[in-house]
Amino acid sequence: MADFLQHIDVASVLIEFVVLLFSLSIHEASHAWVADRCGDHTARYMGRVTLNPIAHIDPVGTLLFPLLQFVTGMPLIGWAKPVPLNSVHLRNPHQDQIFVSLAGPGSNLIAAGAAFVLLAALKLSSPIANGIIINMAFTMRIPRESTILVPLLGLLFFAFVINLALALFNLIPIPPLDGHWLLYQLLPYDAARALARVGSYGILIIYALMFLGFFNFIFLPVRFLLELLVRL
Repeated sequence: MADFLQHIDVASVLIEFVVLLFSLSIHEASHAWVADRCGDHTARYMGRVTLNPIAHIDPVGTLLFPLLQFVTGMPLIGWAKPVPLNSVHLRNPHQDQIFVSLAGPGSNLIAAGAAFVLLAALKLSSPIANGIIINMAFTMRIPRESTILVPLLGLLFFAFVINLALALFNLIPIPPLDGHWLLYQLLPYDAARALARVGSYGILIIYALMFLGFFNFIFLPVRFLLELLVRL
């Protein structure tokens, strides 16, 4: 056990976990906020319109699985408690369901964009930050340097990577991911019902495709933007 723990980059695991926790909170709080604005106040009554991670934590999906992934490198899925939605209360159920579904991935894209801009600004303004960011882009780990810039840049770096990956992953149109709600609203009635029937097997399909490496394309935009960042 001691030998195993020595190989774990504790700093990287801790920062990645904190970033994932708040990224999932941003995602779910955005679903809840948009649903509330569209007329369904169920999530607000349940205290879900908040960035407080405690309101969104799922013991298995938010704590156990991500930590196993960070420690073992296994392709596991992390998730938070789904936001409750009663479409009957939505002012325009067909349109508003799309807005609510896109709110989560959209918020993660905004967070990723903000982190990328800050990383670029710090990289261009500081030679030390430049070296640290290049190091992280190639190793995907927090460097062992005694400077206050390391944890700050580590948080921004993984905020970019994790939020962009979460946004792209959740846009995949397989139940229970957000993308399937968008597809469901756009499909003809019979096709939408067929997609709904897939819902009970969706998580198994996602796991199978993940272990087969089907979702590796999610990281292509991440790698492209990291290469762009390195060249700045």
